Amino acid sequence: MFKKTFYVLAVLVFTVSLALPQGKGGGKGSAAPGLALTSPDFQDGGVIPDKFTQAVQGAPSPKLEWTNVPMGTQSFVLILHDPDAALAKNPEDVLHWMAFNIPGTATGLAGGQPATASSSDGMIQAKNRGGNVGYMGPGNPAQNPYHHYTFELFALDTKLMLGPDATRPDVLKAMEGHILGKGVLVGRFKRPQ
Repeated sequence: MFKKTFYVLAVLVFTVSLALPQGKGGGKGSAAPGLALTSPDFQDGGVIPDKFTQAVQGAPSPKLEWTNVPMGTQSFVLILHDPDAALAKNPEDVLHWMAFNIPGTATGLAGGQPATASSSDGMIQAKNRGGNVGYMGPGNPAQNPYHHYTFELFALDTKLMLGPDATRPDVLKAMEGHILGKGVLVGRFKRPQ
């Protein structure tokens, strides 16, 4: 009888232990999910529709949404770039869009963001590689393989004391020591044949 009771208790303890969250750090449970960036307009790793690219003149920006915002977030920085394009034997890639001081209470950006340097909510859009403020859609030529257009969203514990003339190096430098989380969304594109 004792052996049977012991066996049942051992199985019960083992089963309960499997059901409990398994995490690192002394049994404190699993870590919270990180900042997640998505778009209803295309899937992560999928092809960006032509209507959001240079295949269409004056293409609007896609809609972006994010979840799992870290506690203490005061603002967001959004950077869209093409890491597959090197410029004139230079390691720098192509900046397609950069916005910062997006309010920390935001959960996304509507599609078709106006090309204005500053918004009433405090968001600032800098100049893209084309020298224009705001979003510049992907423009990879058809003869090239697909390029990976990378949307990076950073949650910061502060607002950046920069204006619309800020460059990407300026923004990256100002972000140092203030990043609470990062979400990434990648879309692929090459122009139609």
